[in-house]
Amino acid sequence: MTPSLPDLTRTFARIGCLSFGGPAAQIALMHRVLVDERKWLSEKDYLSALSFCMLLPGPEAMQLATWAGWRLHGTAGGLIAGGLFVLPGALVVLILSMAYAAWGSLPLMQALFLGVQAAVIAIVIEALIRVARRALRGRAAYVIAGLAFLGLFVMNLPFPVIILSAGLWGLFTARGTPAALPPVTAPRTPQTLVLWLAVWLVPLGLLWLQGGILFDIGWFFSKLAVLTFGGAYAVLAWMTQEVVQVQGWLTTSQMMAGLGLAETTPGPLILVNEFVGFMAGYGASGWGLGIAAALVTLWMTFVPCFLFIFVAAPYMARVTADPRLAGALNAIMAAVVGVIANLSLWFALHLLFGTLTPQSLGPMQLTVPDLASLNLTALALAAVSALLLLGFHRPLWQVLLASALLSVAISAA
Repeated sequence: MTPSLPDLTRTFARIGCLSFGGPAAQIALMHRVLVDERKWLSEKDYLSALSFCMLLPGPEAMQLATWAGWRLHGTAGGLIAGGLFVLPGALVVLILSMAYAAWGSLPLMQALFLGVQAAVIAIVIEALIRVARRALRGRAAYVIAGLAFLGLFVMNLPFPVIILSAGLWGLFTARGTPAALPPVTAPRTPQTLVLWLAVWLVPLGLLWLQGGILFDIGWFFSKLAVLTFGGAYAVLAWMTQEVVQVQGWLTTSQMMAGLGLAETTPGPLILVNEFVGFMAGYGASGWGLGIAAALVTLWMTFVPCFLFIFVAAPYMARVTADPRLAGALNAIMAAVVGVIANLSLWFALHLLFGTLTPQSLGPMQLTVPDLASLNLTALALAAVSALLLLGFHRPLWQVLLASALLSVAISAA
């Protein structure tokens, strides 16, 4: 059954407004609506498309929505479905970012955001456990995860090197032969590729001609767009280090607050990029540049998703049947476990300790906390959040709200 374009628009507008809870919940929501209720897609096609989207860089749930729209109504359907999946959350994140910039320095807001940041620790640990259960199958996967963690936390290797190394290992060690598939006929692939590369990169070229922080933001997030394998958590540690230590756009506590805000909104978690872009522009030159930077960030983050889907979707059956690509994906997902473990420890150290001292031991670079600078309030809030999320399995919004209100209560007392 093929829906009309207005019916598809209404359906994805509803999905976009209800897509809370991260990629697992979003994928389940789309499955219920598109496969079970509407019966627009078959179970087999939906699951094959999900596997295909996991092979691509970028938010898999948004790309799955784009693929579904493309499958049902071509390019127009893909643009509508992917756009409506992102836009409601993007609007909410922009409003929350502006509120944070306006009132984030008030004592009450600082107490609220301390609670949010403490909850983020528990949320990232929960994501680590969830991804580890799915990705760590066999001794090799555990070794890859451990090496990825050591490479990032101890050796300070660049994130792209970790992901590329894992992918190449999986690609060249995979076994099996692909099933026989009919040849793919996609005569418009070159035109589609050129068109969407232009849509993505021509604005970046115009920003380059202008110069300034908008180009820096656009260039950074365009690089990030092709490295986001394994979900937003996989690149958050690298992104945090870049925007905090290299660019100086945000502080670590601001980054954690932005992640907490993104967790409370519909749409993909990678919308945290919009918060980063807004705060970078706002810090450089106020509200106008902040909004412009948020828009540039959204463009550079999500236009590549349309590029990947519209160019690669005709090859989906062949791609998902190739055991080498499956092996590369499995190795990358194993590395992502180590990456998220590094993120968990990075955030925990910066939240719980006021003083951190870098120390070098040959090629190793360690971050040593001063135990006397331990923040007992943050530790208590993180423990309560972990109990609610991991022990009682409460929804994310309840954990964030409870931690924030408890933080305010402790501050008032």
